[in-house]
Amino acid sequence: MRKAMLFAVIAAFGAAVHAADPAADFPNKPIRVMGQGVGSTADYLSRYVGQKLTEHWGQTVVVDNRSGAGGTIPTDVVAKATPDGYTLLMGHAGTHVSAVSLYRNLPYDPVKDFAPISLVAKLVTVLVAHPSIPASNAQELIAYAKQKGNLNYASAGNGTISHLTGELFNQVAGLKLQHVPYKSAGAALTGLIGGETPVSFLSPITAHTQLKAGKLKAFAVSSKTRFVGVPDIPSAPEAGIPGMEAVLWFGLFAPAKTPRPIVTKLNKTVVGILHRPDVKEAILTRGGEVAPSTPEELAAWVKSELDKWTPIINAAGIRAG
Repeated sequence: MRKAMLFAVIAAFGAAVHAADPAADFPNKPIRVMGQGVGSTADYLSRYVGQKLTEHWGQTVVVDNRSGAGGTIPTDVVAKATPDGYTLLMGHAGTHVSAVSLYRNLPYDPVKDFAPISLVAKLVTVLVAHPSIPASNAQELIAYAKQKGNLNYASAGNGTISHLTGELFNQVAGLKLQHVPYKSAGAALTGLIGGETPVSFLSPITAHTQLKAGKLKAFAVSSKTRFVGVPDIPSAPEAGIPGMEAVLWFGLFAPAKTPRPIVTKLNKTVVGILHRPDVKEAILTRGGEVAPSTPEELAAWVKSELDKWTPIINAAGIRAG
């Protein structure tokens, strides 16, 4: 009788502790990370960080890739998921910034419907071209484009940073390159390599293998100075195209109303992983730079990006097509 009472007290105590701290035994089942398109930077970071989380927790992290609509499809899945920390999103500017202006009936609110966890990485886009393009630097590429008059450029989709960088390039270089949206960065890369589109703006991670193999011509990165991930590629000002500045960023998000203790635990674990020298080096060698942050810093970053890009998108009249 006494043993039964003791067990009942222990069970009740354990239940009370769990109720007070929902993160006490988190995670105790597989976690799903919604990525966007095989071969994309979001895909790579989702898989790499997911692998490290699996190793840390001993709990499987599964990447669920769903391409199309600029990443809004998997983003909406997370927005409507149970807020328990078991469904996460590798978000970016396409899902949380430009989508607000592009889609008149966006099914989620990028601020209200998500609990920010941490920034994961920041990168640049690289102005790249098919090897058949007769240009050895950005100025020769610009001259060739003006001569041809109707070059196309590939992007990872409407409203993605690769799309917006292309529009910035048009503005600062005085060009009228025609935008060709693909379903993902990986698909845009395939189109570029296959000669469907001669020019693109891709992240170093997406184009890593082809850049290393010399299968693409790289002309500039979208930053004021050379980017640490690809130090051999000139900065935009060095290439003679100042003003072509765009940050490609990725961050982890959970659904809104995810308990704060779970968000805190996720943040602490992810930030700890990103601070590891081997993780920094692995992402750097692929052309990215880790950017661990607090949830509040990620939230502020999203708002600052909305303030920056929304007027540009609206002024250019960019809409999802």
